Amino acid sequence: MTQQGFLQDLEAFLEEWHNDSPMLEVHTSGSTGTPKALQVEKERMKASARLTCSFLGLQEGDTALLCMPLQYIAGKMVVVRSLVASLKLIPIAPCGHPLAGLKEAPTFAAMIPMQVYNSLQVPEEKALLKEIKQLIIGGGAIDEQLGKELKDFPNAIWSTYGMTETLSHIALRRLNGENASEWYTPFDTVNIRLSHEGTLIIQAPQVCESELTTNDIAEMNPIGQFRILGRKDNIINSGGVKIQIEQVEALLRPHLNTPFQITSAPHTKFGEEVVLLYEKGETEGIRTVCERILPTYWIPKRYIHVSSVPLTETGKPDRATARRMV
Repeated sequence: MTQQGFLQDLEAFLEEWHNDSPMLEVHTSGSTGTPKALQVEKERMKASARLTCSFLGLQEGDTALLCMPLQYIAGKMVVVRSLVASLKLIPIAPCGHPLAGLKEAPTFAAMIPMQVYNSLQVPEEKALLKEIKQLIIGGGAIDEQLGKELKDFPNAIWSTYGMTETLSHIALRRLNGENASEWYTPFDTVNIRLSHEGTLIIQAPQVCESELTTNDIAEMNPIGQFRILGRKDNIINSGGVKIQIEQVEALLRPHLNTPFQITSAPHTKFGEEVVLLYEKGETEGIRTVCERILPTYWIPKRYIHVSSVPLTETGKPDRATARRMV
């Protein structure tokens, strides 16, 4: 997208925000199925924005980098936070290197893991990344290597948990500094518990009218924090063995130097089989890594070379497309 086109999108969103309707249309990312449109209340979006700004201590006049597509909740909420807290918005068309043209770091930025990873590869961009006072990262998993590269940064970096239905995030976890943790801490006004299936149930009355049962399999600790193990719809049932896609990918990520994705395909005998999509390298080398690293029942039965592993516009694995590809 061009910068001019993005500014036009921003202008159109602001017109819609300031019209007489109390509602606004947002779209889900479509990472596990067909994207869908939702009607949400502007007042609840304002409440979500206040929660984040208060938690991060953002002040009037602070700068905020907008580098997310505006058709999704993450981009819209950056704008709403700027309106609610009187932040100075810095709009940059969504791209892999949103810091490339900046001379000064913003106070606050919301980015996806791919943008952060790319910025770390360029010394000038990495220097700006270090100067961002409050950086939130969402839209995808933060792997071990990326986490290591960020852990000594001087300012606050957070991983977010949320979804379109919760109007962006309802919990954060610190990625660096003394308070770094693998557990997400919900905002004070948010209550969580687990369903009988182990999925996360969210009660966030300020941003979501009704209680929300997610597809995210989670575990909780004694002080009310949680961590996500994977999605219920990302379980592969192969011969009665339930395999969580995200756990397989997490084990392989430090050992494979190519973009890859785990998915499944129907199997006559076992019901489903594990399939690995990859962009570069030789099948035998990747197979050797899998056989060395993974438990026996997690080892892929098929390895498929693809030109690029499918991702949504927000950088998440596009699970639905991956299944269709095989």
